[in-house]
Amino acid sequence: MKEWFVKVGDKVAQFDNICEVQSDKASVTITSKFDGVITKLYYEVDDIAQTGDPLVDVEIEGDNVSASSLDTVDTPSDDETELAASRTVRTLATPAVRRIAMEHSVNLADVSGTGKEGRVLKEDILNFLEGKSAPPKAKQPAASVAATAPLPQPAKAPIAAPIPPRIVRQIITEGKDRTEPLKGMVKAMSKSMNEALKIPHFGYYDEIDMTKLVQLRKDLKSVCESRGVKLSYMPFIVKAASLALLQYPIINSSIDVNADTLTYKHNHNIGVAMDTANGLLVPNIKAVQNLSVFEIAAEITRLHQVGLLGKLTSQDLTGGTFSLSNIGSIGGTYASPVILSPEVAIGALGKLRVLPRYNSAGEVYPATVMNVSWSADHRLLDGATVARFSNQWKDYLEDPASMVLDLK
Repeated sequence: MKEWFVKVGDKVAQFDNICEVQSDKASVTITSKFDGVITKLYYEVDDIAQTGDPLVDVEIEGDNVSASSLDTVDTPSDDETELAASRTVRTLATPAVRRIAMEHSVNLADVSGTGKEGRVLKEDILNFLEGKSAPPKAKQPAASVAATAPLPQPAKAPIAAPIPPRIVRQIITEGKDRTEPLKGMVKAMSKSMNEALKIPHFGYYDEIDMTKLVQLRKDLKSVCESRGVKLSYMPFIVKAASLALLQYPIINSSIDVNADTLTYKHNHNIGVAMDTANGLLVPNIKAVQNLSVFEIAAEITRLHQVGLLGKLTSQDLTGGTFSLSNIGSIGGTYASPVILSPEVAIGALGKLRVLPRYNSAGEVYPATVMNVSWSADHRLLDGATVARFSNQWKDYLEDPASMVLDLK
């Protein structure tokens, strides 16, 4: 629990902010589904709430009624949307119907729904406004506002967010050590890394000549900008990884040591680490094997924008099958990235540098070079497999025209 926006006795309306919860990946604001009065808060700031646990009680029209479906993920939008938790007790309505009710200042609790299981339909709202509403709805049983979507689980080799200037000033002025309890994102990251480092890692490093890719990106940059998307090197790097994964599917797998099983993942959900105000977040691009380079660029742009706003969802942050970390955007050349379980490999990309290299004729030329650092799960992968995968990925990047032959 990161922050409460209400206290016992406060009046709240639908869509008012109730609280903010945070994992190592993102902060999620939970809003109220009802008009009512806060009667109980179940947690203090920095407490840990589990999925399905009650967060707050809201009293509605004298009855202690509450919603157990305050989603921390994107709200479903179709007419068959069901409640996100088995304990849900709230007015059933689609987001479109809720919007109509809000625009006309109608409390959905006052409207008798004629849809399936009492669902409030658009016609019910219109009839209510015309004074044709059915008899009042029966009182609902008590329940509790709950967190019904899993909080995003820790990602990978994360770095702690910068120390707030206030703390820095206090350390300097006090002239002594300062001890504080781990909490919030740092606490979650600590737990995540303890688990991650149980994996036996091994590393593999190589150098990529990005000279041809630099020119290709230069040629296509203005085209993408005319379509409203910024083109970086990452879309090519991500697509090349996906094409290589098609040939080495074991690197896009997961291992369950307790069940002694290996699962080959169909989709290439490739995580791209991003440095944001909330620390290092690792959203993933879904089903990269089905996307063009331009579509990947558009999705990276979207993820970066919502990441800066702290609006990444559980959908964005979960389900990854393979990850890349662009440390070069900050300035490094090599790293020892930590694998995000249950994934089995991760790559860290170094800074692009112009260095002298020899061509096939033995002539020196200025090459744009990028270093890559791979970490792999040695319980499953051996050095030869990782090297072959890396070489295939490298071939695509050093001769990007070759990707056209394998694009689908």
